[in-house]
Amino acid sequence: MLSRLGALLQEAVGAREPSIDLLQAFVEHWKGITHYYIESTDENTPAKKTDIPWRLKQMLDILVYEEKQQASSGEAGPCLEYLLQHKILETLCTLGKAEYPPGMRQQVFQFFSKVLSQVQHPLLHYLSVHRPVQKLLRLGGTVPGSLTEKEEVQLTSVLCSKIQQDPELLAYILEGKKIIGKKKTARESTAPPKDIAGYRDKDCPHSDALNRDPGLDKEHCGVPALSIHLPAETEGPENGPGESNLITSLLGLCKSKKSRLALKAQENILLLVSVASPAAATYLTQSTSCCMAIAEHLCQLYRSMPACLDPADIATLEGISWRLPSAPSDETAFPGKEALAAFLGWFDYCDHLITEAHTVVADALAKAVAEKLFVETLQPQLLHVSEQSILTSTALLTALLRQLRSPALLQEAMTFLLGTDQRPAAIEDSPHTLGTHLIMHCDHLSDEISIATLRLFEELLQKPHEQAIRSLVLQNLEGRLYVARGSPEPESYEDTLDLEEDPYFTDGFLDSGLQPSTKPPPAPATSSDGKTAVTEIVNSFLCLVPEEAKTSAFLEENGYDTYVHDAYGLFQECSSRVAHWGWPLGPAPLDSHEPERPFFEGRFLQVLFDRIARILDQPYSLNLQVTSVLSRLALFPHPHIHEYLLDPYISLAPGCRSLFSVLVRVIGDLMQRIQRVPQFSGKLLLVRKQLMGQVPGEHLDHQTLLQGVVVLEEFCKELAAIAFVKFPPHGPYLNFSPPPEGQV
Repeated sequence: MLSRLGALLQEAVGAREPSIDLLQAFVEHWKGITHYYIESTDENTPAKKTDIPWRLKQMLDILVYEEKQQASSGEAGPCLEYLLQHKILETLCTLGKAEYPPGMRQQVFQFFSKVLSQVQHPLLHYLSVHRPVQKLLRLGGTVPGSLTEKEEVQLTSVLCSKIQQDPELLAYILEGKKIIGKKKTARESTAPPKDIAGYRDKDCPHSDALNRDPGLDKEHCGVPALSIHLPAETEGPENGPGESNLITSLLGLCKSKKSRLALKAQENILLLVSVASPAAATYLTQSTSCCMAIAEHLCQLYRSMPACLDPADIATLEGISWRLPSAPSDETAFPGKEALAAFLGWFDYCDHLITEAHTVVADALAKAVAEKLFVETLQPQLLHVSEQSILTSTALLTALLRQLRSPALLQEAMTFLLGTDQRPAAIEDSPHTLGTHLIMHCDHLSDEISIATLRLFEELLQKPHEQAIRSLVLQNLEGRLYVARGSPEPESYEDTLDLEEDPYFTDGFLDSGLQPSTKPPPAPATSSDGKTAVTEIVNSFLCLVPEEAKTSAFLEENGYDTYVHDAYGLFQECSSRVAHWGWPLGPAPLDSHEPERPFFEGRFLQVLFDRIARILDQPYSLNLQVTSVLSRLALFPHPHIHEYLLDPYISLAPGCRSLFSVLVRVIGDLMQRIQRVPQFSGKLLLVRKQLMGQVPGEHLDHQTLLQGVVVLEEFCKELAAIAFVKFPPHGPYLNFSPPPEGQV
């Protein structure tokens, strides 16, 4: 009963309400806007205080309502056709450009955004839509920091979302729509896809209003495919000097002082470069300045930083995210902090873009960053004669490497730093690559530059790219030329050393009463489970430093156990990083008939060995960095690296040296110098306590020597731990469980 009564009431109300002519109402609202410009004489009244915003809102509501009414037919209604036929968007764009009444530009941006987002019918394919959109983008892009930034971001968000859904729209929204068509194959150019006709039919209005009004621009009702040559009037300039379009608008908005707007603009660019269509991605890289503009902005931020930055200050801002580029307020302030944070944040953004972008865009953007930032900007600073320029640029490059994650940009960085030549280096080669110059900086007269460059290489060795370790180390160890040919394996460890050269056996040591902590052990007998061998190797490193030079036992430190557990974690991390590189499990067999060739360890190992040989005469901080890089190298699970750096029993070819042989000679030098330092053991213990912060620091005689001895002891324990975790019970380089806590 109630339902019948409700139906009757509804019929009565409907009978009394006259039907509304949507087209007539739409036209009346548009005429109301145009009449304002004819009748109004007040040029100072803001647009929001006129009836223009209300009328635009009514026009939008009519378009949305009409579309819902037409949903079943899928055709455009008469109001939408009127909008397209009378080029209302073109007129609104002109009114927005005139900024009359004041604030009209904001109203136009808002109307464009709402129409494109709320009207579901495809619009951007029409000339009367995408051309005013292009003009409006140019209008916003020419006013940096304008009052319409919020509205500009809203419009670009809608456009990028539409492009993400339909990549073909990219050619309509941007200018220069010829390129993608040229990239099509000849077959596609001469024989358009079969679904083009259906696509045109779907998007072309077919209502009675179109038939009633022959003046409607039918030429642009359809949606032209990218391979079809558009009329000349629709083709804008291709990347001209005055280009201002969606790309430049977004980049301009990325520089906004309002962080939320800048972040939204960056997210919109991310949407744009991650289009799934190869044709659209190719168009984006070849027909726009997108990649170069992004890289150029990175260089502008670099140039805005102070010429001199402390590496310690740079380290405090490492790890800045592009989503939160502002420097933390609780950190100590220093000159250029905000500029440095902006630069590192934008580099992180470029790296994220390359990671998420279509492969075509990613490769192009990576090459642009490498060309503009690495080659044109950083390389001259790295090769500069000014020590401050070298120091700052090296520290910045280290920070960039630490943030770098994208494979494409990592490849460009490797090529920039190490080149493409994979031939083993010869000792007579002159430095001709940037990498060689940087290796020489590891042995610079300035300790600060040496430390900064060693940190750069340590960071490089931690990247998941084989070229770093291969170029720096492995290519010189191929063929195992460091191993003596044609000589039998030694029966004991003493046989591997020349008594005239070995510092253990000089007359001075025998007379002084100073002896190594233990006599060098005999060569290990290889057992089936490999345990004997690893024990002897570990003991060889642990027993290198004489008892007179050991102090860790007096301070109740965990010592070697701690190094084992740290080394295990680092080794597992390194092994997982190189697992897919296909390294062999054992060293390459030696060819006894192959003629001996001179062995050169390569410039990188040469500099590191020279540095470790001077460990007793170098500053403490420099020694820490040298040993850190060598430990990082020793962790790599390649049999040649393990043999050359961690095998004390290797039979070296004449004139060759290994890490162990260099350490043996350092110990020999130490044993001589101990005799010249009164109360050596007491002073050494005091220095260790100073380094640990247990006692106030005060300058002592021979302080550099004493600090070097402390580092040497710890380095030998670290190498012993690395050798232990790399030599599992059932063969080298296999996974194994870590030792229990407190045991080795």
